Amino acid sequence: MRTSRAALVSVSSNSARMPHAGPVTYTTAKAAPTAFGKAPAEEFGPQGVRINTISPGAVRTALWESPESYGAELACSMGVTQEQLLAQIPAATGMTTGRLLEPSEVATAVAYLASPLAASMSGTDLLVDGGSVKTV
Repeated sequence: MRTSRAALVSVSSNSARMPHAGPVTYTTAKAAPTAFGKAPAEEFGPQGVRINTISPGAVRTALWESPESYGAELACSMGVTQEQLLAQIPAATGMTTGRLLEPSEVATAVAYLASPLAASMSGTDLLVDGGSVKTV
C-alpha cells in the first residue's frame, strides 16, 4: 500500500459517537473502526497511506425495511408499524434533513475519501448522518 499511495476507507456508524442510539453490541462494535482510523493514519500517513472512516446515520437499507429485519422487530416491540417507525427515525435521531440516508449518499462519500480529491484527508471520521451528531 505504501508504494501506491493507497487510501483505505472503513465504514463505521455515527452510533459510535452516540452509544445511547442503538443496541450496546452494535454501538460498541462500531467504535472500533472509528478508533482504527486514527492511529494507523498517524503511523502510515508519512509513508503516503491515507486512512479515513465514514460514519453514516440511519440508511435506507434492508436492515430497516425488510419484513424480517431489525427495523421490523423494533417496530413490533414499540407497538407501531414498520412504516410508522421508518417515518419516525429521522426526528427521533435528530436528522435535520428529515429523511433516512440513501445508500448512494454513503457510497459517494466513500468514493470521495478514496479519491485524489481527498488527498489531504487522513485520520478523518466523516459524518454523513443527516445532522444527527450535534457536537463540534
